[in-house]
Amino acid sequence: MTSQILNTAGKFSASIEVSPKQAVERDDVYASLPAGCTVYVTDIGNATEEQIVAGCKRLTDSGHKAVPHFPARRFASHEAFETRLGRLTEEAGVEQVLAIAGEAPTPGPISSSLDMIRTGAFDRRGIKQIAVAGHPTGAPDIAPDVIRQFLMDKHEVAKDSDMAFRLVTQFGFDADRILAWLEEIEGWGNQFPVHVGIAGPAKTTTLMKYAAVAGLENSVNFLKKKGSSLIPLLTGYNPDKVVNPLEKAIAEGKAGQLVQMHVYPFGGVAKSADWLNGRQSWSHTPFFNEQTPLKSEAAL
Repeated sequence: MTSQILNTAGKFSASIEVSPKQAVERDDVYASLPAGCTVYVTDIGNATEEQIVAGCKRLTDSGHKAVPHFPARRFASHEAFETRLGRLTEEAGVEQVLAIAGEAPTPGPISSSLDMIRTGAFDRRGIKQIAVAGHPTGAPDIAPDVIRQFLMDKHEVAKDSDMAFRLVTQFGFDADRILAWLEEIEGWGNQFPVHVGIAGPAKTTTLMKYAAVAGLENSVNFLKKKGSSLIPLLTGYNPDKVVNPLEKAIAEGKAGQLVQMHVYPFGGVAKSADWLNGRQSWSHTPFFNEQTPLKSEAAL
C-alpha cells in the first residue's frame, strides 16, 4: 500500500483549499494549482450560494476536483441544503463534498454532519466521495467519547452508501500526537483513509490566530512550547517539520490509514503551492479509497 501513497520522491500527495471569492476572482490561484488537483471550497458564512456554486464551477471547468464544504448547522432548512447540493452537482459538476457540523449564529434544523449524511441526499445526487472531520488534538466542546461514537456511527452509515468515505483532519503541529491518534482510532475500528491537515507556510502569529479561532487550544500551546524549533527566525514556519515524520512512518510500514495531506494555506495559496512544488507533492496522483472497506462487507 505504501507505493500507492508516497510518490517516487517519497512524498505525500496533497489537496488544498480556497475561498469562493478566490475561486471566482483570482486568476493567480489557477496559475498556482496544477490541473487535476483536489481543491476544497470553504464556507464560513461570508459567501453567497451564487459565489460558492460559481467558484466550484470555475474549478471544475479548469480541470480541478472541487470539494465544497457543507456545514450542516448553517442551512436554514432541509430544502436549502438539498437546493445547494442540487445546484453544485448539476451546475458545477461536483462529485465530492466535505460534510461538517459547522457553526451558525442561529443553527438550522440539521444539527450534525451525520444527520446531513443520513438524509441520503448525497447518495441520491451522485456524490462519489465524502470527507468527514477528524480531530487529532480533540475538538472544543465535544467529549472524546462523543467524537468516537460519531465516527463509528458514520461507519454504520457507510455500509449502506455508495460513497467512499475519508477523514480530513484539523491542522496540527505535533507529528507524534498525530501518529498516536492514528493508532487510537485504529483501535476504535476506523476503516476510513485519513487525509491529515497541515498548515502551509505562514507567520507564527497567523498560525496562532487561526488555531485560536478554530478552538485548537492544544495546537496553540504546542506552538508556544515548540515554536523555536518549528518556526526559525529567518525562514518562517516549515511544514516539513510535521510532514516529514509522517512520511517516514508510512515508508516504514506504519500509520497505514494515513494516505494524503490536506493543506490549509494560511500564508496564502501561492506560498503553499510553492512549498508543495518544491517538495514534489504535486507530482503524484492523489490516493483515494474508491470503495470504502465497509462496502465489500455490507454486500455479503
